[in-house]
Amino acid sequence: MTEISLPDMRGKLTPQRPLNDLTWLRVGGAADYLYQPADADDLAGFLRALPAERSVFPMGVGSNLIVRDGGLRAVVIRLGRGFNGIEIKGDLVTAGAAALDAHVARKAADAGLDLTFLRTIPGSIGGAVRMNAGCYGSYTADHFVSAQAITRDGTQITLTGDDLRFAYRQTELDDGCIIISATFAPPKGDPETLHTRMQDQLKKRDETQPTKDRSAGSTFRNPAGFSSTGQADDVHDLKAWKVIDEAGLRGATRGGAQMSPKHPNFLINTGDATAADLEGLGEEVRKKVYDSTGITLEWEIMRIGEL
Repeated sequence: MTEISLPDMRGKLTPQRPLNDLTWLRVGGAADYLYQPADADDLAGFLRALPAERSVFPMGVGSNLIVRDGGLRAVVIRLGRGFNGIEIKGDLVTAGAAALDAHVARKAADAGLDLTFLRTIPGSIGGAVRMNAGCYGSYTADHFVSAQAITRDGTQITLTGDDLRFAYRQTELDDGCIIISATFAPPKGDPETLHTRMQDQLKKRDETQPTKDRSAGSTFRNPAGFSSTGQADDVHDLKAWKVIDEAGLRGATRGGAQMSPKHPNFLINTGDATAADLEGLGEEVRKKVYDSTGITLEWEIMRIGEL
């Protein structure tokens, strides 16, 4: 590993930084480097100066991520305090990529703007845009206006919905391009009503999901191609949890990994799982579901790094 030495950077550069404590599943090896930029200008300057052959991986709060045990041969970029502001002007909400989804939902509700679907989504705004996060029938794409991003060569650009080509749980974003903020145009609502709705959503989530366990949210995308609506008429036939359950895999284990007995589409670390345990159990589930139903489950959790 060639040493990186960039004298003008104002952020924090850490070599051989373990990533396990930065992910919700608490597993994984070290990255070659972790860079925590001071602000957008610092990030742009760092990327411009970083040798082109260096791979870059933008990392949010690690809520939807398995870092493999062999670590990551890349420079991980993790945005922090310089990227977590939330600003409301008229009917528009602009949030830094590091702003937590829940915080954005609450602040928008205070202003009578409805981003309540974000309240129960773990993670930050950058990840919500990148993955077109959604629940209860609403998606990030539904309210998206634009995003500011910095490309791998250090150029700041504006991205529109046409640029990102939103789809179910995915967008098209160039490798090494880092979203630094996003602007939304939510519908209006009564603040008290919006906050009550979010409390109801939290209650329902806690009743149905293993929120006290180490997980990374939903493990697999719904074969139906859409998220749960949360309504009484929601159809579950092609939901990931349903096909996993019907394949007899609720509570299945491998090492310290388990498919949650409470919600079988949640992969959890029971305490001493390795990344290999978690990914291996997920692949076992995919095989058994395919064998029993012919359905190929697609990972929603991102897996990166070396085995």
